[in-house]
Amino acid sequence: MEKAGLWDYRTLKFPARGGFLGGNVDESVLNTRMNELGEQGWELVTAFATHQGYGSSRDIVAIFKRQRK
Repeated sequence: MEKAGLWDYRTLKFPARGGFLGGNVDESVLNTRMNELGEQGWELVTAFATHQGYGSSRDIVAIFKRQRK
């Protein structure tokens, strides 16, 4: 039987690049890193942008979990 609540968590920040007030996240870098973590058994729980203003983002923060072995 699986034990409830035995999870490991990992938080990653993907920086936005661009102008002085933030910019855009490189989607290919984001996708590559997320796929690498998926292959290691990490599951994306949530992701959100830390907004800089005027539609620009400072970072994308992604939280992952995986079952503890």
